Amino acid sequence: MDNIAGTKSSLQWAVHISVVLLVALWLFPTVGLLVSSFRTGEQISASGWWSALTTQERQVPAIRVAGEPRRDGDLYVITGDLFAGQDATVSAWGTSSRAPEAYGPGDVATLKNDWTLSVDETGAYRLASPAPFDDVRLPRIFSTAETPPEFTLDNYRNVLFSSTATAGVGQAFINTATVAIPATIIPILIAAFAAYALAWMDFKGRALLVAFVVALLVVPLQLALIPLLQLHNAVGIGKGYLGVWLAHTGFGLPLAVYLLRNYMVGLPRDVIENARVDGATEFQIFTRIILPLSFPALASFAIFQFLWTWNDLLVALVFLGTDDDTLVLTGRLVNLMGSRGGEWEILAASAFVSIAVPLAVFFALQRFLVRGLLAGSVK
Repeated sequence: MDNIAGTKSSLQWAVHISVVLLVALWLFPTVGLLVSSFRTGEQISASGWWSALTTQERQVPAIRVAGEPRRDGDLYVITGDLFAGQDATVSAWGTSSRAPEAYGPGDVATLKNDWTLSVDETGAYRLASPAPFDDVRLPRIFSTAETPPEFTLDNYRNVLFSSTATAGVGQAFINTATVAIPATIIPILIAAFAAYALAWMDFKGRALLVAFVVALLVVPLQLALIPLLQLHNAVGIGKGYLGVWLAHTGFGLPLAVYLLRNYMVGLPRDVIENARVDGATEFQIFTRIILPLSFPALASFAIFQFLWTWNDLLVALVFLGTDDDTLVLTGRLVNLMGSRGGEWEILAASAFVSIAVPLAVFFALQRFLVRGLLAGSVK
């Protein structure tokens, strides 16, 4: 039955289910990060991101009674609101951390000094005393309340526009773009010329050069970091953007040359030969024929190179350092994890800012990815 036209084999169903599961495993954390980036720290601590669109019951941090007392008959009264006008419904409250749900909304609690305290379901409280509140410590109110969904843009404002060194990711975003964009364009330009020469120009040692490029693909970049930095210092480049551009260019060139050369080899030979017969120079053939036809391969490499340089931490730390003026996004996120590990809303917003640009680049160019990767695999 598996061979009947119009039916799918069990292997095809298994492949489809596996793909759906892989997509879900990648998508769920990303959606959770996005939702968490718009929530407050209290909401993140109280419930998971999947409950962000529903009414939540959570324990509100203790609030100490405050306000100016006023006379109400024989009593001195202090009134206030636990939620400062926010929409919430109190389900239980208390005056001690050992019994935070001792009373219900509307109940009256008798405290020391003949004080009475009541909290209604909207969060409005009333503290009454037969004597003035002179130099006394007022009680705290612990409450459990149902709160509606709440989203805020304050996390992104804090991350992008804060002037504090621990929260301001805006400068790190600019630094990362300054590194990633040139470090993507430069190796593409150099590799395109090299790939054309290895694919369509006859010269001695061409096969050895291709083998050398393939061999460079397996060299770990960690082995070359320190010698390369010493070379930069020796020639006067030192640490800076020029050094990190050259480093990323050197580390990305083997894959770029290999990928583009395999694609260019598969281009129609007749088109190139006819151009040569018509008197076109090698440079004209390269710029007017090869580059337009090689756009899928160029785009596929651009995706890999941009994602690598945007998410890089090691190369940026070695060739740029850890100063706030040159620190990249990945380095800033590491600092946030160390100094503000409890403020998950800041971390979520910062992380999503860091992945937003790579996601946009990938989805914009992903239709060229498979075409570029499969270039040269079949004839």
